Amino acid sequence: MEPAPARPAGAVQGLGLWLRDRQALLSWLQGGMVVLYALVLLLPVLLPEGGVARIAQFLIWGLWAPGVLLSVLLFGRLWCGALCPEGALTALASRHGRGRAIPRWMRWPGWPFASFAVVTVYGQMISVWHFPLPALLLLGGSTSAAVLVGLLYGREKRVWCRYLCPVNGLFGLLARLAPLRFAVDAAAWDSCPPERARGQRFICEPMVPVRTMDSASPCHMCGRCAGFRDAVRLEARLPGVEVVRGGGATGWDSLLVIVGMIGLGTVAFYWNLGPWHSALRQTLAQGLTGIGWLWPLETAAPWWLLTGPPGSEPGRVVDVAALLGVLAGMTAGLSLMVALPLALATRLLGPWEGRRFHHLAQGLIPLAAAGLILGAGRFTVKLLRDAGWDTTAAPLGLALLALGAGWSAVLITLSVRRHATGTARGWLATGAALLALPPPLATWALLVRIG
Repeated sequence: MEPAPARPAGAVQGLGLWLRDRQALLSWLQGGMVVLYALVLLLPVLLPEGGVARIAQFLIWGLWAPGVLLSVLLFGRLWCGALCPEGALTALASRHGRGRAIPRWMRWPGWPFASFAVVTVYGQMISVWHFPLPALLLLGGSTSAAVLVGLLYGREKRVWCRYLCPVNGLFGLLARLAPLRFAVDAAAWDSCPPERARGQRFICEPMVPVRTMDSASPCHMCGRCAGFRDAVRLEARLPGVEVVRGGGATGWDSLLVIVGMIGLGTVAFYWNLGPWHSALRQTLAQGLTGIGWLWPLETAAPWWLLTGPPGSEPGRVVDVAALLGVLAGMTAGLSLMVALPLALATRLLGPWEGRRFHHLAQGLIPLAAAGLILGAGRFTVKLLRDAGWDTTAAPLGLALLALGAGWSAVLITLSVRRHATGTARGWLATGAALLALPPPLATWALLVRIG
């Protein structure tokens, strides 16, 4: 039997095949990123004087943080598969490691939310945006853990990226909006002649079951599987169509969107702009003094537990408690203001179904993404101003917010229609669900005006 002719590749599909055939180039790019990453983290600590620290700060927080978020929205998780230094290091370590079986605790589905929340909170505690040593501690610690996991578990696999990476869940959610994805035709996979499939082989480092992959969320866009069995191809799609379709949205996804990206992700940029921390600290200090517990007021917190922003006084143990309390309280309040309208919309559509609530929550991803990009972008603007640039980014920030809110409104409306059984019920549910947008939108708009 003659092998079936391969289907002609379009421009987008050809790009996927180009990635497949340029794995050596991608390896060199990843190696270069590892070197740059090491220099950016280490040089400011080794050479604290001069402009090295400022340049490194701008590269990490001014360019990398907002740039990577934008890249995932545009190209899926191409950053993970082609450029991420942490992913490259854990993959390299796994090729020479022990290859142990992945333990059950590591497969816990709550890690994407938990690790994102812990890293975000800890970053606020040590002011990771402002100082090189805290940045080395947080980012270098994450990379060291990734290498250790690579040495211990899996074989030629990115176990760290698949289960424990602090931004794995975030990138997975953003990738659902991307206009590019690797699509899999299961029928073509199964019907591919053996003689054509015999010489084809690839290793999926992030451990995605490619044949049944129906989401861009776990795919690292490395291109290794492109053209496999004439069934895997890069394709364009409408941005956000995967969210409208619903897919396998879970409770952990909703937690990451509502509590992580919107709640904690907003509060992380907002908590120190008002009187909340000082007020809570004063309340705690008065209460502790009243019961005779003075050590939290007198004991200095170590720098690796609490580092205030530049110019602030050394922190005490009570400051740690006040910061954690403010972050928890503000996050809970904003999260509830977002979750309750979605819960009402879910109930208006019929008997309560968690699956329906999680589907509607995914519609908030564009607004949540816009907020995170704005937060990182505020730091970019600050660094440019400190360098003497007369930068005004408020109009651009408001435009980004409007785009995110409008996109979310469209996705929520289309998602409600997939569940509505009547016109009146559908419009009521849509109106209720859209009430989830104003609280984070107003908060971010205020931040844009503050600058």
